[in-house]
Amino acid sequence: MNLDIRKYAIGAFVILTGIILLGRLFFIQIIDDTYKASGDNNSQRKVTQYPARGQILDRNNLQIVTNQAAYDLMIVPKDVQPFDTVELARILDIPKEAIETNLRRLMPKQRKSLSAYKPALFLKQLSAETYAVLQEHLYKYKGFFVQARTLRNYVRPIAPHLLGYVAEVDSTEMKDTYYKIGDYIGKNGIEQYYEKELRGKKGVNIYQVDVRGQVKGSFFNGELDTMSVIGSDLTLSIDAELQAYTEQLMGKMRGAAVAIEPSTGEILMMTSVPNYDPSLLVGRVRSDYLKLSQDPGKPLFDRSVMSFYPPGSTFKVAQALAGLQQGTLTPYTTCSCAGGYTVGRFHMGCHAHASPLNLPQAIGNSCNTYFATAFRRMLDDKERSTRENYRLWRENILSLGFGEKLGIDLPQELSGKIPFAEDYDRKFFPTPESWRSLTLVSLAIGQGEIENTVVQMANFAALVANGGYFYTPHLIKKINGRDTVPPLYAEKRFTKVDTSHFKAVREGMYHAVSGSGGTARWVAIPDIEMCGKTGTAQNPHGTNHSVFIAYAPRNRPQIAVAVYVENAGSGTSWAAPIASLLIEKYLKGGTERLWMENRLLDFNLYDNHATAN
Repeated sequence: MNLDIRKYAIGAFVILTGIILLGRLFFIQIIDDTYKASGDNNSQRKVTQYPARGQILDRNNLQIVTNQAAYDLMIVPKDVQPFDTVELARILDIPKEAIETNLRRLMPKQRKSLSAYKPALFLKQLSAETYAVLQEHLYKYKGFFVQARTLRNYVRPIAPHLLGYVAEVDSTEMKDTYYKIGDYIGKNGIEQYYEKELRGKKGVNIYQVDVRGQVKGSFFNGELDTMSVIGSDLTLSIDAELQAYTEQLMGKMRGAAVAIEPSTGEILMMTSVPNYDPSLLVGRVRSDYLKLSQDPGKPLFDRSVMSFYPPGSTFKVAQALAGLQQGTLTPYTTCSCAGGYTVGRFHMGCHAHASPLNLPQAIGNSCNTYFATAFRRMLDDKERSTRENYRLWRENILSLGFGEKLGIDLPQELSGKIPFAEDYDRKFFPTPESWRSLTLVSLAIGQGEIENTVVQMANFAALVANGGYFYTPHLIKKINGRDTVPPLYAEKRFTKVDTSHFKAVREGMYHAVSGSGGTARWVAIPDIEMCGKTGTAQNPHGTNHSVFIAYAPRNRPQIAVAVYVENAGSGTSWAAPIASLLIEKYLKGGTERLWMENRLLDFNLYDNHATAN
């Protein structure tokens, strides 16, 4: 009996031992890749081949952004042997302490751990000069090797806000499995919006190495290597010369300017000032970013699509269209003005001009009284309640491209604001019956709670130029030289305002530049018929803002412009001449009015603020 028990016990022990050995063997060969990694890393080194990002060109194929060579110093911790840290620090032009810190950070506690076999980034973005010196001494530093990369090179230091920049990925961006620690990605602007097109596709080269970590040649004759694919070149719609000229004119101001080709929606120029040299955000040492982010002028902030501005009197053109559409206004409706609009104790001032005026004349002369009267008549139309009339007005205004994102190909675009009726319910009117048009009359002249972006204002000018429709403003023109613009940007977007109503407002905008009493007569362009509208946006925090929208030529518009200069006074003083010169520059290839150009170049908003005149 005891013999049988012993026999079964020995048999069970043998079987159990066999199961344990087989299980361990299965774990080592199938599940645990530590030994495989060890073997692979003893004989192989995988080096990622990073593609060059696509170039960025302007509409005339002028280079704006290209690439320059850079090199990352990599380390395989397991292969590192003692070396002269002082010499390496001198070659890399960094403190000896930085070498030691990086070593402590990258060297695993267990040299047999998996991370010890994986290449890791030791120092990024070596210059070509540093790389050349390092190459001569690299044999001394076992476990180190160099991986080629590219950095952005700005051939023309323009348009930093619309271009964006390239920087190292953060933890949220690494959710995309394409990226790993140390990879670069587009941040803001075109670089971010078209990241997938610009980045290309990574490849990998596998090298055979000896026990000392020295490369002996391609592994398996390179048959397992994959080629990197260079990123797509982007041709933008902007005119680089017009962009540079705008930045020069507005270089000592705060504000933004946008120009659009009405017939396509292509953005010809998009400027935000203050701005910065985009090359400041290139390279391993990006301390300039902190300096720029702390600058009180906020040069990193894109005022063209992110700032919410009151449109001021430029909004009177939109008010005219809404009134015409609702049937409470006609081109022949007249109104008298005696220096302002007064109801009881309420008074809205107006500048001196001829009186009475019809609609085109009211636009040209920018009469506050006319539009306050027209707006209240629209809200108090007896066919509907004041609240319902406001909702109808809001729908018409939204269709003109205000209050919502336009869909421009920039990730930083914001929507502006056209208040909901519910906003006023909470703020002023507890019941529908309590609505009073006089409470909202400041909206008539583009003040109050209305806020828009400069790109929305430029798009509105293009919409009027087209007579009732617009194309979604966009910056992309071609990808790899092919017209592959998304269908969204080729689709006409019609407003809720009947096209027949645009004739009167177009006439009014022409009158503003060329008519008797027009507020922008002095910026008329010789030999070019320009239509425009001035605006002086009230600023409760200081000097008023200068605003102007325009398009030209009058009959076959090729360019529509919006200019916004903060704390600069009246629209006719500063924004109007900037827009006028930009239109002349674009249509004629240059400007003959050097006296006007010099006046703008000499204006320094940082030293003194202009006053309205």
